Amino acid sequence: MNINDKIAILLCTYNGEKYLREQVDSIINQTYQEWVIYVSDDGSTDGTIAILEEYQRQLGEDRLVITHGPRKGFAWNFISSLQNNGINCNHFAFCDQDDIWYADKLARGVQYLANFSQKNEPAVYCGRTKLIDGDGQAIGYSPLFEYKPSFCNALVQSIAGGNTMILNYPAKELVSKTPCYNEIISHDWWIYILVSGCNGHMYYDPNPSIYYRQHGDNIIGSNISMTARVLRIRKLMDGKFKIWNQKNIDLLQSFDAQLTVENKQKLKDFVKLRSSCLVDRFRTFCKLKPYRQTTLGNIALFMAVLLKKL
Repeated sequence: MNINDKIAILLCTYNGEKYLREQVDSIINQTYQEWVIYVSDDGSTDGTIAILEEYQRQLGEDRLVITHGPRKGFAWNFISSLQNNGINCNHFAFCDQDDIWYADKLARGVQYLANFSQKNEPAVYCGRTKLIDGDGQAIGYSPLFEYKPSFCNALVQSIAGGNTMILNYPAKELVSKTPCYNEIISHDWWIYILVSGCNGHMYYDPNPSIYYRQHGDNIIGSNISMTARVLRIRKLMDGKFKIWNQKNIDLLQSFDAQLTVENKQKLKDFVKLRSSCLVDRFRTFCKLKPYRQTTLGNIALFMAVLLKKL
């Protein structure tokens, strides 16, 4: 098998025994079969490891590799998996422990990324999700985003979950340069910011490729209810959004050489937008044109600019 044909499935686990079998079975049933699962377990104390070892015996140690995670939170569990130099693959798919993949998820991602096989340019496939509850019953869809992905959008919003993302090798190499264990708000948002800022390509698939399970802490992440959306707006207005943006800006300082000239200027304008006087903030907002993907989100964004909450 040519390593360029293989996808490294980066499955990050922590006490995930309840739904893990459904996730792994959906990987096994992919129409695209050139994959290896690399598990990074962050210290599970339930039956997660036993389940993984059972699948390892079934698939073989060359198709399911189990490693220990850094225990620095979910974001760094995923990023550190990308930094694993022992992985010889050309594409990298993030995988949660509790979802179910459509059978053609990997095939669709590989088909898009093939457009960049002869180019040394970062590219990421991501997309919409179909939402299910803890019992696997359909409860809706994640929002359908229609505006084109861009750095100006990425600075103020993440558009897709990491569980939908597949990175090509240049994108993997770029993200792997993230300074170790600096705080990351969310690995999917960070990847969107970094890849779009460094002359990369983001493709948002409007057709779902996974069943995204909603339970416990990730209910708000679904963004399907008005309550969830209001809570997101509250975070934007109560100061958390401003803190998150500063952490993203701090991380970007390590990538000054990789950012395009145009996006370096946009980043400078974004910093100015957060700190200057009201008149200058308004002028910079009109120049930069940052945007979110919904009308309500854009209203909240403009209010955050006016109230210096950005």
